[in-house]
Amino acid sequence: MRGAGVKKVVTFIAAGFGLGYSPVASGTIGSLLGIPIIILLSPLTVGWQVGICVGLVLLAIPMCGIAEEYFDKGDDGRIVADEYMTLPICMIGLPWDPYFMVVAFLTCRFFDILKPPPARQCEQLNGGLGVVMDDVVASLMSLGTNYLIFYFVWPFVTANFLS
Repeated sequence: MRGAGVKKVVTFIAAGFGLGYSPVASGTIGSLLGIPIIILLSPLTVGWQVGICVGLVLLAIPMCGIAEEYFDKGDDGRIVADEYMTLPICMIGLPWDPYFMVVAFLTCRFFDILKPPPARQCEQLNGGLGVVMDDVVASLMSLGTNYLIFYFVWPFVTANFLS
């Protein structure tokens, strides 16, 4: 039964090492696992950040697909690898700042929960691709928003509230 054991391990990782079992806001709780990934990526060049984010997405798709099969439910709320493995996208190329990380986290969660087009349409894709792609689109929307905030709002915030 090696295959069943592998499925359990992959599902455990896809469930955020147990965080996906949170009775409240499992996606938001599971997303927190993306913060250490962002911290690890922050000193890297943008090219490396993009490459690693693409790799995380390509890894998340089959993982989430396996977890869907294991739970026997499409986009089960316990699956949070789509959240934590795509969260780093929202900080690509932006400098690490713990205060700004809160902003980036909130914008990413906002777009993931709201799912404006085309994010909602991506959910219609089959298997792990559908589980992950709506989060990729939400993270890209968050990235664009975070750049706007960083260049047009953040200087005001840091000068007046964080100095």
